[in-house]
Amino acid sequence: MRGENTHGRVADPSSVIAIDALPDGVVVVDGDGVVMAVNRAAERLTGLHRKTSPGRHVGDVLPLRDAEGRDWWKWLDPRGGLSIRSRQVELPLQLDGRDLLVTAAFVRTPARAGRVIRVVITLRDAGARRRLERSRADLVSTVAHELRSPLTSVKGFTATLLAKWDRFNDAQKLVMLQTVNSDADRVTRLITELLDVSRIESGRVEIRRQVVDIPARARRIIAGRVAAGEPEDRFSLTVLGELPEMWLDQDKMDQILGNLVENAVRHGGGKVTIVVEPVEWGVAVSVRDQGEGVKPELASRVFRQFWRGNDRRRGGTGLGLFIVKGLVEAHGGTITVERAPGGGAEFRFIMPIGAPDCV
Repeated sequence: MRGENTHGRVADPSSVIAIDALPDGVVVVDGDGVVMAVNRAAERLTGLHRKTSPGRHVGDVLPLRDAEGRDWWKWLDPRGGLSIRSRQVELPLQLDGRDLLVTAAFVRTPARAGRVIRVVITLRDAGARRRLERSRADLVSTVAHELRSPLTSVKGFTATLLAKWDRFNDAQKLVMLQTVNSDADRVTRLITELLDVSRIESGRVEIRRQVVDIPARARRIIAGRVAAGEPEDRFSLTVLGELPEMWLDQDKMDQILGNLVENAVRHGGGKVTIVVEPVEWGVAVSVRDQGEGVKPELASRVFRQFWRGNDRRRGGTGLGLFIVKGLVEAHGGTITVERAPGGGAEFRFIMPIGAPDCV
């Protein structure tokens, strides 16, 4: 009979259906350690067979070991220990070389003795946790690397000026102070980017809507690049059709456009073209360059944290496009990357018309 094991115990079919709907792996055993049910996620994680595992001892079908090689089930000892135990906290364990995160909950009789009649074991793949830890390690490494250079410069020039102020003429002092100012701005930008990443990941991006003239903001970004020394003929702005009134966060719109133009200048080549046009539910903005473009197989990676392509010598923290995507989506918009009509990369985002915050 389906659901009946060799010990005569019958798994409730409705319970099997319920645990199959859970995203985590679940193995249910009785107080003696005999498997009663295995859900689909556990089958996928461990290789257990849902049809043949019930009726067998958990130690035989699920030989979990800790870092020191000890048998987890014997260590758990559901029948021993305090009768008030209700669960076992999550532990990293191994199953045939695979890393898993395992917890256990004890189901007891309502009697005062509280005898364990069932143990519910929950399993998760430790891979996601490791990826998160690697991401955090990458963040620390990137921040340390990006901060070290400007702070070393700031400290060096400041110490030199303080110690030997009278030995330098005004022109030399000006160059040193300009370098200190530039490096301080670099540190400030990095800190701002990190705060933006934190807000995006936690879903705490605040959008303060007002009427925004997107072409005017694009012209402002271009003017800033030209003032910083870029040739004016490197940039082109095209507005196609009549644009609707757009309610957006102006500062964040500047940040989106600024990051995309910065990316086109840094990683692209040739002329940088910005095209603004109306679409059915808002406005589309395309930022194109004439560089090598983004390979189709890499398109899904460009918006990840720390992605800087193959040429890391061009600098940058690899956070700019991640922030762009987060800010666009915080407005309810979408962004994609593909090959530009004339070659190079085209980053195209669409913003919905939006509404005032008071509406």
